[in-house]
Amino acid sequence: MKLKYAGPKPIISHTGIEFDNNKEDKFIYIAIVLQLLKALSHTYQEDKKYVYQAEHKVLSDDDLLMEVKKYCPDIKTLIDGRNNTIEKEVEHQLQRAHESCVLGQECKEVLENNINIMHDYLVQRSINKTIYYCLIDALAKLLQEDHIDYVTVPMLQNYFHVLHSVQGSLKKGKFPIDTKLEIYKESGQLFAELKVVNQ
Repeated sequence: MKLKYAGPKPIISHTGIEFDNNKEDKFIYIAIVLQLLKALSHTYQEDKKYVYQAEHKVLSDDDLLMEVKKYCPDIKTLIDGRNNTIEKEVEHQLQRAHESCVLGQECKEVLENNINIMHDYLVQRSINKTIYYCLIDALAKLLQEDHIDYVTVPMLQNYFHVLHSVQGSLKKGKFPIDTKLEIYKESGQLFAELKVVNQ
């Protein structure tokens, strides 16, 4: 199991391979979720506001994976299950390409080749996505268990994406938790804030 950047979602066809830059690899958000988990993992005093200065140190892929295992101890099992699913999906795509009634033999071979070329890429994106959502669920659980009322981050696209994912995780739980995700301006800077409405 490796943790590394793969790239945007591939669109694989018999004419080539393109990439959907609107569907970025979840890898780019993993360091942010780990920063938030680290910032929020401590004991709290009631009615005290905590501020965390994010570290700008870039961790290696191996160091990132070591950090992930602290918050997702069962990550290997999750990834093994997800890899089984992605392998079946790739096999299904290959079978559909082989049995296509629309494509000629040469186009079928090109499509099958393109799918095979992207196999490892698809697997890595799947690993990154599994790790990302495991961390998101760990962060949502932390907010819930520690009764954290709100989290404020700089209004940057990646931070907003992470808070939006946490919002989804809190909503899908056994006991759904309502949240509000708001953007506001203070001292000339934009911030995003996830407020936990009912705990």
